[in-house]
Amino acid sequence: MELRHLRYFVAVAESLSFTGAAERLGVSQPPLSQQIRDLEAELGTPLLWRTSRSVALTPAGTAFLTRARRLLAEVEEACAEARAVGAGRSGTLDIGLTGSILAGPLGRLIRRFGERYPAVLVRLHEMPPGEQQAALHAHRTDLCFLRRPPDDPSLRVVRAWPEPVGVALPAEHRLAGRAAIALSDLRDEPFVSLRLRDSRFATHLRDACLSAGFVPQIVQQVVESASLVNLVAAGLGVALVPDSIGALPRPDVAYRPLAGPAPAADVCALYRAPASAVTENFLGLMRDELGRTAA
Repeated sequence: MELRHLRYFVAVAESLSFTGAAERLGVSQPPLSQQIRDLEAELGTPLLWRTSRSVALTPAGTAFLTRARRLLAEVEEACAEARAVGAGRSGTLDIGLTGSILAGPLGRLIRRFGERYPAVLVRLHEMPPGEQQAALHAHRTDLCFLRRPPDDPSLRVVRAWPEPVGVALPAEHRLAGRAAIALSDLRDEPFVSLRLRDSRFATHLRDACLSAGFVPQIVQQVVESASLVNLVAAGLGVALVPDSIGALPRPDVAYRPLAGPAPAADVCALYRAPASAVTENFLGLMRDELGRTAA
């Protein structure tokens, strides 16, 4: 039994006419009649009473019509769902990220994506940068966002949005009165930093200090940028932080831009190739909303 047998039978049952059903289906009447006879032979019971002038459903035909309609509706629903998933209009999108990334435009981007693709479930997975790379390879996530992506030729990298780096100081710090602070002005300051073994971004900031002519005196290392701000507020040191973190209001912490050559905190999107249709749709929206910054 094939789907065409069900479609042909439903057309005849609803038309109660082989001629009308043939016109509706766009087929000639003899093959249609043969398909119905083949179906009845397979089922072992007649579905239609035929006379020279009329067609009527047998009791078996009436029962079969209900199930045939339901089956065809389920097939159509399955086809529509497959088309939606294939086009990225339905499905799931798993995103790996660190908490500090949400301080930037990503939250707004996810909301806009939900408005455009309401049938896609977006799931966020907060994890350290190193775990994000492993999650992509294990297909636990589809996309992740990092400030300093790893050198991994099997992953595609797109710069999602640019972001400068500033300095967070205790509100009463001697440098807090300046409009901008040069990196070299921090050579004698204690630093609180993201954990170097986990964060390529932290290594990038340390290297920027080395390029400015000094080795930063790192007194504390933490996992999350929010913890950096708390340590700065406690007076344990200064911290180099992305602008999105500095934009969060905190009366006991002063944020100042870096003057002169300064490291960047640009955020990159990483994904496997080939990307799923859902991932491609998210990246397309990202380019629309934030501008195409890389390929």
